[in-house]
Amino acid sequence: MAAHEKILVFDLGSQYTQLIARRIREHKVFCEIVRHDLPADEVARQAPKGIVLSGGPASVYEHTSPRVDPKVFDLGVPVLGICYGLQLMAETTGGKVGAAHAREYGSTRCTVDPESPLFRGVPKDTVVWNSHGDLVTGLEGSFVSIAKTSSTPFAAVAHKSRPLYGIQFHPEVVHSKHGKQVLENFVKAICGCAGDWTMGSFVDEAVEAIRKQVGDRGRVVCGLSGGVDSAVVALLLDRALGERLTCIFVDN
Repeated sequence: MAAHEKILVFDLGSQYTQLIARRIREHKVFCEIVRHDLPADEVARQAPKGIVLSGGPASVYEHTSPRVDPKVFDLGVPVLGICYGLQLMAETTGGKVGAAHAREYGSTRCTVDPESPLFRGVPKDTVVWNSHGDLVTGLEGSFVSIAKTSSTPFAAVAHKSRPLYGIQFHPEVVHSKHGKQVLENFVKAICGCAGDWTMGSFVDEAVEAIRKQVGDRGRVVCGLSGGVDSAVVALLLDRALGERLTCIFVDN
């Protein structure tokens, strides 16, 4: 398939991981969800324009919490940490994270720095959606706060010289009034994505790639379970091959 600008979403266990990817794709940027422990050298090989660290239910100070290869932060690729992603970035780079006095869930008023590239076009006073039990309590000296709420002075942070950003709230949900603008600022203004991809173009490219791989006379057998993944594969194969496709459903 044709090469497109790409954003990688590291899945750290959030219920919103798929939604984060969807929101990025809505800005006509190709987005792929990958495992959280993808090695930095593999990330470099894929050459993404940016990385998003999803939220998640774990606490960074737990021994079994999901981690990211620390070298990822040294690649020079822009990174946006969301909720747990912010806490993990802060803890990995020398900051401190601790349990909040009370779990924060729901709409919260937030004051942002409108001069930050992450918040261009966002009103100084906005409403965001929080869902967390931990929060950043201290930053390494190279990071600065770029947003605050009544419960934390580090509702969003940015590195002084590297393209590393983190936000405690969830911009991917509609309850964050200007979350769409925040994500657009990250993928376009900070990562430099032009927005040259659509789901329609993906389908056309996938169909063409299948035809090229199978050839003019090849046939394909597809295991069709009825789930979303296999159903999408079957649809793409059908468009590419027609009667040269045989789908098999095993009723177990």
